[in-house]
Amino acid sequence: MHILMISDVYFPRVNGVSTSIRTFREELQSQGHRVTLIVPDYPAQSYEDDSDIIRISSTKVLFDPEDRMMSKRQIKLLLYKLALKNIDAIHIHTPFVAHYSGTWLAKQLELPCVESYHTFFEEYLYHYIPFLPRNWLKTIARKFSRSQCNSVDRLVVPSTPMLEVLKDYGVTATAEIIPTGILPEHFSIGNGDAFREKHWIEKDRPVMLYLGRVAHEKNIDFLLHVAAEVKKRIDNVLMIVTGEGPAVGALKKLATELDINENIMFIGYLSREQELPDCYAAANVFVFASRTETQGLVLLEAMAAGTPVVSTAVMGTADVLEDKEGALIAEETVSNFSKKVIRVLNNPETERLLGISAQQYAQKWTVSETTTRLSALYDDIITEHQRLTLSDNLHVLQDMDT
Repeated sequence: MHILMISDVYFPRVNGVSTSIRTFREELQSQGHRVTLIVPDYPAQSYEDDSDIIRISSTKVLFDPEDRMMSKRQIKLLLYKLALKNIDAIHIHTPFVAHYSGTWLAKQLELPCVESYHTFFEEYLYHYIPFLPRNWLKTIARKFSRSQCNSVDRLVVPSTPMLEVLKDYGVTATAEIIPTGILPEHFSIGNGDAFREKHWIEKDRPVMLYLGRVAHEKNIDFLLHVAAEVKKRIDNVLMIVTGEGPAVGALKKLATELDINENIMFIGYLSREQELPDCYAAANVFVFASRTETQGLVLLEAMAAGTPVVSTAVMGTADVLEDKEGALIAEETVSNFSKKVIRVLNNPETERLLGISAQQYAQKWTVSETTTRLSALYDDIITEHQRLTLSDNLHVLQDMDT
């Protein structure tokens, strides 16, 4: 089959949505399907695209300088070119220009349309539009999500808690839970010693790791408070914050206030090919406390690398994590969370056993299995669309006869 995916974000912009799209796309291609992708152009950045990736000219987003807004007009001009590609279905991944352009293309091309709900906007918007009351923004986010989700033929959500939230919003569209899978073998190849040597980190220094977008909604400030508490017991602990985003400045200021500048290292984006697995392998424990995750893919990546996890279990992470299955689930209190981090860092055998179970647990989340489920969803909506189209055509012919 031939699927058209459309998204407001994609590499070189690094986030969970970009990773999910690439992961599913590559696996669909390996299973014999074709996937055309419409995504923004990122000026002044280099990337290597294949012939089925269509870049759309874009402008800056007012309150989010990392992202881009695609030209609706340029997407509409693709209509006749896309009509010749024998596309079977359209898959929308983001709710902005991509949503409205994707549903428009689906209508014009008479194709079934599926949309993934990747982002928990209710707990997201107020970080970027702080001058409006939080309750207003929550109401707007809920109405916005309900309207968009009910306008497509099928909905994909990555976790059970996220589906329950959407049902509470009044979303009635048929939905299926399909998390983004991982390639466990990719993350098991990391060279932690090489990473430590490159970044001048002593081989025996205890390392806590956060990896992901450095954004306010990720609750990284809480993790810095945890690091400050851990330092009271383990003086040379190092917390690595890997990634980029709008919260970097505020977190550096907080590190100074907490007197942990010597215990924290900020590193930018890493290449997924080797630097990322090396970074996971260099850590003794991966820490995470986001309240907004629809899945929490980095948790599975860390576990696939054999790195124990200490994390809260909120929203999508509650679906991903099982206590003591490669992870220790913590409360969102500095005392409880730090005790569990110290338990891992002070006990090599605990770290080793959690690391072994983490790798075993990550095998349950392979991309081949989740992509097969996504492919079956495509088959279902394509068949249903063809049946309805045939039925409509028969009705037209019957009306003509009468």
